[in-house]
Amino acid sequence: MTAPHREWVIDNQAWAGSQPRLSVLTPFLRDDPSRLLAALGDQAGSLDGRVEIVALDDGSGDDALAARVAAAVEALPCPARFVRLTANEGRSRGRNRLARHARAGHLLFLDSDMLPDGPDFLSTYLKLVQTISPAAAFGGFSVKQASTAPDVALHRAMAAKSDCLPATQRRRHPEKTVFTSNLLIRRDVFEAEAFDENFEGWGWEDVEWAARVSRRYAIVHLDNTATHLGLDTAPALIAKYRQSVANFERLANIHPDMVKAYPSFKAARLLAHMPLRGHLTAALKAIVLNARAPMGLRALSLRLFRAALYAEVVR
Repeated sequence: MTAPHREWVIDNQAWAGSQPRLSVLTPFLRDDPSRLLAALGDQAGSLDGRVEIVALDDGSGDDALAARVAAAVEALPCPARFVRLTANEGRSRGRNRLARHARAGHLLFLDSDMLPDGPDFLSTYLKLVQTISPAAAFGGFSVKQASTAPDVALHRAMAAKSDCLPATQRRRHPEKTVFTSNLLIRRDVFEAEAFDENFEGWGWEDVEWAARVSRRYAIVHLDNTATHLGLDTAPALIAKYRQSVANFERLANIHPDMVKAYPSFKAARLLAHMPLRGHLTAALKAIVLNARAPMGLRALSLRLFRAALYAEVVR
């Protein structure tokens, strides 16, 4: 174990001397990525060292979790590295740090609460790298393997409708339908256009990155999905939306023409002029948290709740 400033690094036996073509980069904060690492290892083990895995603990402060992840990394049959930070850096800084540890020509950002949907997930990306070497590619998002528990039903329903889109549909707006949860980026593109570290907290840094990159490079969309296992409860969604307000404001300031076309921006602008908006926001929150309310009404209320929050910062 080495100890650079603010980080500790553990490499498994396969790391030294390998020359990967694809680096899978997985940040996590207090979540255990062991299930994902095992699934990736099952696939990468037969790919002759062409895939490496780098996992980053972004300041969880949990020694037991770090020990489990270190053991999982050391047991992987492919080249793998575990990086542990002493303090949280955030979503953008953490991913930029991960890229500096990667050695391959293509970087696959895969969130720790994701799980590949197919046994050829990694080989599909390798084939894509070898055939067309795209500047960026998004494989898609699903809830196929996600929980069906009632407490995450709202998130599941909303994700299935707005996030789990086939590649044919995503290609209509390639810069808008991109998430860092399953995103392939060529190294030279990332070195030219890294994630904006001024985004803090949750939300919108991936959209801003895609908007910026799409002006110079083509973003490929394909159907090579991974499931988002980490569905949130309604209170957790509300908390994340509250966190995202400053990031939405930054996105709107950087890309005003693009954001003005978003339904969320248009709704926020309408709500910005509404009297007693605070009472409306409270009423919408109550509907979102009411598990007995119709799912369609809860989903609509959550979208309007987010718009009401953004009404504070739209211009």
